[in-house]
Amino acid sequence: MSSVDVAPTLVSAMATDERSCFDAFQREFEYLCRTLRRLGVPAEDVEDEVHEVFLVLARKWRKYDASRPLRPYLFGIAFRVVAAHRRKRWRERPSDFAEPVDSRPRPDEALEAAHARGLVLSALAHVPLPRRAVLVMHDIDELPMREITGALALPLFTGYSRLRKARREFEAAIKALQKGTKEP
Repeated sequence: MSSVDVAPTLVSAMATDERSCFDAFQREFEYLCRTLRRLGVPAEDVEDEVHEVFLVLARKWRKYDASRPLRPYLFGIAFRVVAAHRRKRWRERPSDFAEPVDSRPRPDEALEAAHARGLVLSALAHVPLPRRAVLVMHDIDELPMREITGALALPLFTGYSRLRKARREFEAAIKALQKGTKEP
């Protein structure tokens, strides 16, 4: 078989891989948007960060084990993208400058369900990112702890420890936010 005969097969396999990656990304697009918001990405930056997740996914697609669930894999990528974005923003912004956070609900959040989502997001913002990731994956996305620790490259007991501490911090933040104080 000559190299001319192999080339069309190789190109066809690459196109199939790219298509399956894009299809998987499209199926999980809404999940990624919700996950990025839960990890503290401002609403105006979610679209950019989702695209960053897709670029990483496309680069690593051939290494993905299709026998494993996609969501924990995507969460791991999203977590790392958010962490990298935070590190970059911290380096670019003077440490004495703090951007004010508007905690007032938007007009379209007048309904009770929207208010509850805002409360949860605000409380999640008070939980440090490494513990927040475990809390979101376990309590909101309902993933087993073994998948979470695998996706985040943590020992199992560290995962459970982070979950326990995150739950306490989340509960304190909810109580503080319901009382109307800024800090838990």
